Amino acid sequence: MPLLPTDILIAGQWRRGAGEPLDTVDPATGRVLATVHSASAAEVAEAAEAAAQAMDDPAWRDMLAHERARLLHRIAELTEEAAPELAALQTADTGKTLAETRALALSAAATFRYTAAALEAAENAITPSRGPYVTMSVYEPIGVVGAINPWNSPVASDAQKIAPALAAGNAVLLKPAAWTPLVSLALGRLITRALDEFGLPTALLSVLPGSGRIVGDALVRHPLVARIGFTGGTETGRSIAALAGEKLVPASLELGGKSPTIVRADADIEQALAGVLFGIFSSSGQSCIAGSRLFVARDIHDTFVGELVERVRKLRVGPGTDPATQVGPLVHHRHRDSVAAYVDLARSEGARVLCGGAAPRGERYQDGAYYLPTVLEGIPNTSRTCQEEIFGPVLVALPYDDEDDLVRQANDSVYGLACGIWTRDLRAAWRIARRIDAGTVWINTYKQFSASTPFSGWKDSGLGTEKGRDAIRAYQRQKSLYWGTSDLPLPWAN
Repeated sequence: MPLLPTDILIAGQWRRGAGEPLDTVDPATGRVLATVHSASAAEVAEAAEAAAQAMDDPAWRDMLAHERARLLHRIAELTEEAAPELAALQTADTGKTLAETRALALSAAATFRYTAAALEAAENAITPSRGPYVTMSVYEPIGVVGAINPWNSPVASDAQKIAPALAAGNAVLLKPAAWTPLVSLALGRLITRALDEFGLPTALLSVLPGSGRIVGDALVRHPLVARIGFTGGTETGRSIAALAGEKLVPASLELGGKSPTIVRADADIEQALAGVLFGIFSSSGQSCIAGSRLFVARDIHDTFVGELVERVRKLRVGPGTDPATQVGPLVHHRHRDSVAAYVDLARSEGARVLCGGAAPRGERYQDGAYYLPTVLEGIPNTSRTCQEEIFGPVLVALPYDDEDDLVRQANDSVYGLACGIWTRDLRAAWRIARRIDAGTVWINTYKQFSASTPFSGWKDSGLGTEKGRDAIRAYQRQKSLYWGTSDLPLPWAN
């Protein structure tokens, strides 16, 4: 286990926060890993003021785009080198398997590297002239960025906001989730190292753990915070959007999901079974894009679900440090209890529990925040269990009769984040994909991501996009320049 960070990064300085202590707990054992003292509201203000001053430092303010790209490449290099340490910290903090957390650390490095390449290729524009002038459209930094991330995939989520924000020339105040601050602090140390190597002010980044009630609120409300990027729950996202509206600053919101995954009768059954299992039970279901509603063509529903349940029962539950583990513990005992309460709700709604539905038994599990992979059936799509985000290893199987019935049920949700379709019929896949209300649709695959492809949520699943070439522009302001080309005075007074 690497040395656990306990100091926090305030205005480029590592020190003990003045806020309330946060115990970060290993969800596999229930043991306290470290106590991190969170930031206070006053320290958020200090970080914001220092960030604004750092943005005005000529070394950063006048840095050319290709030089900022070199900085991002260096951060990518450091992140890749530190991937084993970052993976170990995230596994300890979140319970995820080491295979997954290593992939997330490498994904973070890839995000910095891709963003550097996109920055090198980004262009201003000369727009068509409509008079005796030349018109140009240029992009400039928006200011101090507030980035607020959840506990389920912190290092990858951090990179998705920090990389484009720095590429655009901004400063960043990062608030990681109170339950999982360790890997964000470790990433902050790598980024400040790179800033220092380039002779840049380290106050361009602060990492401010703490509660949303104190740190998050102070960050969003601060007058110097000119843009907000938030990933988390829908209700919190609504509150942030309202505050951003009061300030008239832009906000991007990646929120909840209740994603449908669809198996047509003509699907490759082996491929579909593996994809459905991965879509809901990887990350222990703690993913906004988890395929938590399974729609199966009625002709094959019973056979498919029966085989799926047999495979779910064979999934290996254990600590993330065990290479054999497929389903790790949930992030916190309180969250495990929330998932269990939803399964109890499903029972009260008439659901049949086909497998799981309880914490695993045995000495190995007694102190951890474990919950068995669970498959439910027998409740309609209108039930609370099918409509509300559980954020755990709980799948509800539902039959459908025809394509219209499928689309109606799949879209009958306040969410619109993702969808999976399993079929050999590419024409049908195209029709269904275009009719589904979701920002991302996977066809014969699931939970695959590319830094080059935009990611967005519809309806209550979010506002704005992350990733892709336009991610940098989302952290900039657009300015128009007019260059007069006529020697004659403006004619209005003649």
